Amino acid sequence: MKSNKILNILIAAIAIIGGILFIRVLMEDSVAIEESVDLQNSLVSPLIYFSYWLCIAAVVITIGLALLSLIRNPENLKKTLAGLLVLAVLLAIAYFWSDSAVIYDAAGKIQPGGEEGSAINRWVGAGIWYSIILGGIASIFFVVDLIKGLIK
Repeated sequence: MKSNKILNILIAAIAIIGGILFIRVLMEDSVAIEESVDLQNSLVSPLIYFSYWLCIAAVVITIGLALLSLIRNPENLKKTLAGLLVLAVLLAIAYFWSDSAVIYDAAGKIQPGGEEGSAINRWVGAGIWYSIILGGIASIFFVVDLIKGLIK
């Protein structure tokens, strides 16, 4: 119960700080903000930095709590590692299916990073194949679930 109160106070403090920073920007003339770099630095930059650090904190806390949950529950850890292994195998398959052929632009010139044998070129192809493989698997499960729903 005590941690709930602390969490509510923390959420309220974050909301108040964000609200104050946002209201400061709204109170100023938009044309003046666009024209004055000093005004931008004094009003907009604090809002951006606050949002940036809040986002980083949310990501770090989320990953930390997820890892803590996995460590506390070994059964879920096994399932997660098995899922990551399957994804790694699918990525390896996608990588081997991809090619590193040369990539030309509309004028017939070789694109930067699109040279034959380029690692960037190979990984882009692998990402495309990986998306196709995962999309195909998702589509199969979608159809199976749809058929199960129609049968019931």
